[in-house]
Amino acid sequence: MIIGVPKEIKKAEYRVGMIPGGVRALTEAGHKVYVQKTAGIGSGFTDEEYVNAGADIKETIEDIYGISEMIVKVKEPLEQEWPLLRVGQLLFTYLHLAPAKDLTLALLKSKCIGIAYETVQMPDGSLPLLTPMSEVAGRVAVQVGAYFLQKESGGRGVLLGGVPGVRPGKVVIIGGGTVGINAAKMAVGLGARVTIIDVDLERMRYLDDVFGNRLNTLMSNRQNIEVQVQEADLVIGAVLIPGAKAPHLITRDMLSKMKPGAVIVDVAVDQGGCVETIKPTYHDDPVYEIDGICHYGVANMPGAVARTSTFALTNATIPYVLKLANKGFLAAVSADEPLRKGINVCRGKLHYKAVADDLDLEYTPFEG
Repeated sequence: MIIGVPKEIKKAEYRVGMIPGGVRALTEAGHKVYVQKTAGIGSGFTDEEYVNAGADIKETIEDIYGISEMIVKVKEPLEQEWPLLRVGQLLFTYLHLAPAKDLTLALLKSKCIGIAYETVQMPDGSLPLLTPMSEVAGRVAVQVGAYFLQKESGGRGVLLGGVPGVRPGKVVIIGGGTVGINAAKMAVGLGARVTIIDVDLERMRYLDDVFGNRLNTLMSNRQNIEVQVQEADLVIGAVLIPGAKAPHLITRDMLSKMKPGAVIVDVAVDQGGCVETIKPTYHDDPVYEIDGICHYGVANMPGAVARTSTFALTNATIPYVLKLANKGFLAAVSADEPLRKGINVCRGKLHYKAVADDLDLEYTPFEG
């Protein structure tokens, strides 16, 4: 198979869809890999490293899309990429279609095959291709939250870990999944007072076993959320409904009851956000203020630590890329149910029900 790795064109996105080691694995399996010129620079990979791994370098993004049977990238295609997609072309990337109707319609119009990293799902419900970036995002969320709590950054002037004789800051995490537990690890490590709010009692029992008395767990309901965000210095939105738009659990009216200068980091922003007042931002201008509360809404948070993120992502994705390349699309998804669940669009039909429901579009079960 011919695989193409384009340069990401999303603003301030420094990751790349594949490390040189991934290229080597594909070329050793007999496949052809084309990488766009300087695609890996943001993650610290030179064109020479890709060439040494067996790739050919192409000058433009049009070259990559034009020659490739499968496109492997990080972020959803932007509007200028939509016309480059063609019938039957495999697109393997994060798509996050639930809050993106224009993108969904463009993919349907192109009749490409869109497999979303974030909806590849194991029998136990885990999301193997979303997990590594959720781990990164959860940890970065605490780092950026701590930074924007500093007074010169517009925050309350609170040190999350406190010092002897001074109470530590309070971190409230909405959602106890992969993002939430990784945010908790960082926040607990800094010495903050940490509360995780979740709807799953078994998950809260697990978190209690892991962290003991180093954090508190609470059942997710409006009362508990409202009380906790009023006390918080840093709120981290870590809500996930696989493939679907995130519910607004922190509403506009709650902001006026929060401490002035408190910070909200909504990791769910790429699925519409769990904070009513969140909107997507970029790394070069990541925050804005509403009602005295700092909002951080960067939709590609792992891009800030691009090298770590690119290694972590390729570690997870390359086995699936190899399956698709070795067997072809139909044979691969027929033999691999988790990969089959990743199919969002295929040849003009929408095959992911949560996306169809959120966007009020026709859903068609995938039958191969």
